[in-house]
Amino acid sequence: MKRTYWFLLFLILTLSLSGQRSSDYGIFAGVSSYLGDNNPDKLFYSPKPAGGIFYRYNFNPRQALRTNLFFSNISISKNKQKKVLELALQYEFNFFPYTTEGKQWNYTPYFAAGAGIAYIVTEEKWQPVIPFSFGFKVNIYKNVGLEAEYGFRKTFFDTFDGVLDPATENGGLLIHNNDWYSFLGVGVTWKMFNRLAGCMDYSNGGPKRRKR
Repeated sequence: MKRTYWFLLFLILTLSLSGQRSSDYGIFAGVSSYLGDNNPDKLFYSPKPAGGIFYRYNFNPRQALRTNLFFSNISISKNKQKKVLELALQYEFNFFPYTTEGKQWNYTPYFAAGAGIAYIVTEEKWQPVIPFSFGFKVNIYKNVGLEAEYGFRKTFFDTFDGVLDPATENGGLLIHNNDWYSFLGVGVTWKMFNRLAGCMDYSNGGPKRRKR
């Protein structure tokens, strides 16, 4: 497992080298929860601590591509948990123009969707997931942003919670599977290389910040 962790971390860092001036780096902390056969209706069932890192490449103040590496224990019943390591790539859309190099206290709600893969540590299995996220971000100080996000993942393996839907016995695994998991938390982002790269004009991400 240590080799897997280091490989995924190296992949994220490698992706970031080509676009430092348009890049945001971030850390995430929050909780995870499960929705499925054992819990059909409670959105925040038995939340467990979750955390991770992410890298965002901003095409412009409205659109970005984000890579996440999240890890959590997910409680699927009172006595059973699963450790999940997730790597996902998401397209992100800001409803208002936003950049951490723009005016302080700029803010926007946003939505993200993409594709990912989850490693179920307790079972040593890789499984595909579809991540959806929505949240709110605000530029709080110079090149630092604060984000609140709720993200939910559609799984394609009905045995995630150990309960098999009878409909899947006839080949309906992808259609009838109702196992989901989610992340709720807060992220902090920053532009690590901004002082070396210089400020961008708005056409590349935002106006230069006025000195205070």
